Amino acid sequence: MQELIILAHVPTDSVNLGFLPAARALGLSVVLVTDHADAHRAHFSRPDLPAYPDDIVACDVFNPLAVIGMLTCRDQAPAAVFSNSDHLQAGTALVADYFGLPHKDWHVAYRAKNKAEMRSRLRGQGLDPLWYGLACHAADVRRLAAEAPFPCIVKPREGVASQLVSLAGTAAELEAQCAAIWTTQPGLPLLLEEYIAGPLYTLETLGDGHDMCVLGGFEVTLSPPPHFVELEARWGTGLPPEAQARVLDMVRAFGVGFGACHTEFVMSPTGPRLIEINYRNIGDYREFLLQETLGIPLFETVLRLYLGQPLPALQRASNAAHIRYFTALSEGTVQACPEAYEHRSDGVRLQYQPLRAVGDVIALSHSNKDYVGVLRGVGGNAAELARAMDSAGQALRWEIAA
Repeated sequence: MQELIILAHVPTDSVNLGFLPAARALGLSVVLVTDHADAHRAHFSRPDLPAYPDDIVACDVFNPLAVIGMLTCRDQAPAAVFSNSDHLQAGTALVADYFGLPHKDWHVAYRAKNKAEMRSRLRGQGLDPLWYGLACHAADVRRLAAEAPFPCIVKPREGVASQLVSLAGTAAELEAQCAAIWTTQPGLPLLLEEYIAGPLYTLETLGDGHDMCVLGGFEVTLSPPPHFVELEARWGTGLPPEAQARVLDMVRAFGVGFGACHTEFVMSPTGPRLIEINYRNIGDYREFLLQETLGIPLFETVLRLYLGQPLPALQRASNAAHIRYFTALSEGTVQACPEAYEHRSDGVRLQYQPLRAVGDVIALSHSNKDYVGVLRGVGGNAAELARAMDSAGQALRWEIAA
């Protein structure tokens, strides 16, 4: 049986409920390599899960040489090396390259993760002239504040899930926000960049190294500044084809072409402006929504690319889709929360997934980590779906005690 190596950091539903069952459906033996082996073993000790790995191996997955060394000690050479982790794309590419397996260009994966390098590359290619600067200490902030176009964004150079992202309206706010971050994470490299006002969209693509397929995109609703928490997303951008084509051209020119890519962009008065290139599958349960909406085996399709198979001609359904995230409004301990459910009625399918349980302690971070639950829906009619989502959302209640 062919052996699929999945490099993972912490346990995620994307792997446990998506890629692992997909690997089983493809007849693959799965080896989960992770630096959090105990957490993964605890998860898979539970009964009645959709799928289980054949082996869980402890390894420093942030060190590709350690992973290569471990894999060379196994009895069987890997058939594919894959990761869905935001942190592990470049390292995974290096490991796969060593074994002569399909992989992303590790340089591109690294630049996508390191947002300062992404900005440098985009500017150097003439793709996006957005102002940015890198700050690692207070002197950098003072220097950059003299030239920054306010308001500007402050975010970790290699951050995820909107954590520690904020909008600074003045030089004083900029210095205060950076200082606050460095109080808990001294020396953390921070990217300061020009703020582009406008609606936020995504572009979801798949590629086999030669051909690329645009699956479509979401229109995303964010919380009001100074923070940028994703609150909901609707499938379909409604943008003119030339706007989508422009974003695709920029992503291609950046070097994206293999596997899944989740690109975020703002539609400005002068056209689309890239915000982030996430060289991986979309997350936060939109990967599951995407699979159901389009009616395609998304996770299996991605894994087939890593097995060296060409991108198939995907027959996609034209459904409406909507996802809504519910965030904690206060800190404290969860006293009561809705349970998971699935409901089908009048051509609409709703699924609610709790992300916090009774007894969980919540410390607000003004990021996606504040989510307490997610409601997602798919249907043939957008208006009917919207009504069903609103009705279901209004019925959800949480109790959080300080």
